[in-house]
Amino acid sequence: MKLSDFDYELPAELIAREPLPRRSDSRLLVLDRFSERFQDRRVAELPAILSPGDLLVLNDTRVIPARLIAHKPSGGRVELLVERLLGTGEALVLLGGNRKPKPGTRLVLEDGSALLVGRRRGDFWEVRYEGADSLLDCLERIGKLPLPPYLGRDAGPHDRVRYQTVFAREPGAVAAPTAGLHFDQELLEALRRRGVEQASLTLHVGAGTFLPVRTEDPRQHRMHSERYRVPPELVEAVNRCRAGGGRVVAVGTTVVRALESAALSGALTPGEGDTDLFIQPGFRFRVVDALFTNFHLPRSTLLMLVAAFAGRERILAAYRHAVAARYRFYSYGDAMLILP
Repeated sequence: MKLSDFDYELPAELIAREPLPRRSDSRLLVLDRFSERFQDRRVAELPAILSPGDLLVLNDTRVIPARLIAHKPSGGRVELLVERLLGTGEALVLLGGNRKPKPGTRLVLEDGSALLVGRRRGDFWEVRYEGADSLLDCLERIGKLPLPPYLGRDAGPHDRVRYQTVFAREPGAVAAPTAGLHFDQELLEALRRRGVEQASLTLHVGAGTFLPVRTEDPRQHRMHSERYRVPPELVEAVNRCRAGGGRVVAVGTTVVRALESAALSGALTPGEGDTDLFIQPGFRFRVVDALFTNFHLPRSTLLMLVAAFAGRERILAAYRHAVAARYRFYSYGDAMLILP
């Protein structure tokens, strides 16, 4: 298996730069793994596609405005992207630019507060916030939303709403769990009326999601860890779904990683912790039966996860179909539903 095995051609004009006016108006490519047939549908049709007794698992993480601009004592500009909040006043961050500030450097933020640079941890740096409030309060006050680089633009006022799921509750993500962006309250209510149960977990997407795979052999790639929590009520919902013959439908790759991380011992158990689980072809899935997901970048760990779930050739064929049918790709793009 090579990194190039997960490549595909995508015309630049198929990258969705802006969200659609209505979340559930996105197109939906349905892939049946048994028949290997494709169906071109709409996300709004999901209640007619799923069955009573199915369980929809959502990621309730909330994206924080994690991008900060600061200045070194020399006056040089530094851009920071928070990877993870470590407490009320500390964080791991990515530092932009070629000349990284040294440990002990005091970086002054736009509102006059400061960050003290600590030690390096791989691709990231420790920083300590020196303001009177919490670092999360500071981010909410002066931070900027870190849109994916391929959008080629800074976040606008509308992104504060649209690059956030309607069920976001727990602050801590640097990037949105983008499969969840397709759901609005009207669709969620229609699914409830259909008899599709809904439950939530939390996985805070980190800045490592923006970093590329740098090794041609994917097995040598190391995932950055992300914090997750699987609550007891979700485990109970999965057990009810299983007992009733329903399907566990993961909304997004973040939900897959959290569920499968919590079931590595064999059975799904509640709890929280860090996961660096890298799901690639050959992985044994223990919890997830169906996957609702966006279209992912070539050569990415997310595409490898989807290929592990449905088969590499099958997924690449689906992507070729989506390109030919002019689907919209990536965070603000269309979706795919992979059924068992």
